[in-house]
Amino acid sequence: MDGDGNTMDFRELIGLPEYDFLRDDQRLGRRIILLGLGGSYAYGTNNEDSDIDLRGVTLPLSSDLLGLTDFEQYEDRRTDTVIYSFNKIVKLLLECNPNTCEILGLDEDQYLIRTELGQELIDHSHLFLSKRAARSFGGYASAQLRRLQNALARDSVPQAERENHILNSVKNALEDFQRRYDNFEYGSIHLYVDKAVTEGMETEIFVDAVQNHMPLRDYKKMFTVMNNVIRDYDKLGKRNRKKDNNHLNKHAMHLIRLFMMAVDILEQGRIRTHRVDDLELLLKIREGGFQKEDGTFDAEFYDMLDEYERHLERAAISSSLPDNPDLKKVGAFMESVNRRVIEGVF
Repeated sequence: MDGDGNTMDFRELIGLPEYDFLRDDQRLGRRIILLGLGGSYAYGTNNEDSDIDLRGVTLPLSSDLLGLTDFEQYEDRRTDTVIYSFNKIVKLLLECNPNTCEILGLDEDQYLIRTELGQELIDHSHLFLSKRAARSFGGYASAQLRRLQNALARDSVPQAERENHILNSVKNALEDFQRRYDNFEYGSIHLYVDKAVTEGMETEIFVDAVQNHMPLRDYKKMFTVMNNVIRDYDKLGKRNRKKDNNHLNKHAMHLIRLFMMAVDILEQGRIRTHRVDDLELLLKIREGGFQKEDGTFDAEFYDMLDEYERHLERAAISSSLPDNPDLKKVGAFMESVNRRVIEGVF
């Protein structure tokens, strides 16, 4: 729906000149296997101020698989469009990354492009679902909560307490980093918080690292992940200036939505992006139904949040999903798709 309550024709929208890149770029065009709504329009929580986000998947070029070219994703900021390479999205899906899981859980009418290969990817979504969802969605929710709390607390929290507060925000990233690099074939690397040596800080993140004979490209990838951890850590540590109530309520709504989606994955083994059955509650949060006059949130909201956190913990324990995806099956599917790319039969 648009701001006037009329049904918006998104398929007609992508025919406009500003979306010509979907047809003209050599990496897109007929190589796009999925294109659908993202953000608030995907969740059903959009209002008159919501931007239209599009998310999709495109097939790599043969040279990406056999030659020297490399490609991860295409971004068009003017139209808020992000289209992932098939290989990149598979790697993100293996981690139950919330931003990419959403693409596989849309309603039929929320897809603007869905080829046979795109449907095949959706049909194989079960291969990517595991108990990792508790950590990935929970980690995103934790970061969302800390952003909300930091915005409300402003500068009232002591630096040492704020530092640990921020660390919890990136706990998911740290845990994922340790899982991959705490002990790997080229050495080890460990991130942790200790008494600060940097002037003006009481605690900070430190690193213990040993690497030997490590390929530079692998080191670059590891450094990029580590840099993202520190970037998020520093960003969350800074004072959030003049966040308006609409922004705070949006943070709070997405916090609860992430828990809802994680519980669905763990208990039902499915991705449900369009929260049609939960819209009353989500829209109440977005419209300020739990916010007090001073901008903070009432006890009912935090009680609800505590219950969702407990629900996620229970769901993670009782879930019938595997601890980790079956890499052999995922690899076979990935190889099948890429073989068709090389043969030009897609």
